Amino acid sequence: MATVSVTQEIAAPAELVWLLVTDLPRMGEWSPENLGGEWVKGATGAAVGAHFKGRNKNGRKAWSTSVVVNELKAPQKFSFALMALGKNWCDWVYEITPTAAGCTVTHSWIDHRSKLANILGKFVSGVSERSEHNRRNMEETLKNLKTAAEN
Repeated sequence: MATVSVTQEIAAPAELVWLLVTDLPRMGEWSPENLGGEWVKGATGAAVGAHFKGRNKNGRKAWSTSVVVNELKAPQKFSFALMALGKNWCDWVYEITPTAAGCTVTHSWIDHRSKLANILGKFVSGVSERSEHNRRNMEETLKNLKTAAEN
């Protein structure tokens, strides 16, 4: 099981950053791979157990994801599980800590994939080294989030 984490200082209130990261349909505004998506199965926003269908793209590869919110502790922690073939393939976590200048955001990816799921993921996304790929994308996501929150 691999875990990748990146951290970014943001000169904006934790509550504002919280509203941005929990608004999954807007994630495509910050992420280089995610294109946004929609709440599904009756969900209208972030809540434990809420389902979301995301859209992703990497080069010519495009795919959708199904995620379920598994932790919501406003305005400190937001986590959702990417579900595929009835299993939790990974968790995406945002932890927000207030600071004197705004807040610090730590974005983590926790990989739970089996070897077979890893192979399937490579085929679907075109990414052979998911940990390093996610690190770069997460760094860019947080930089873009910082820009949005500070403006």
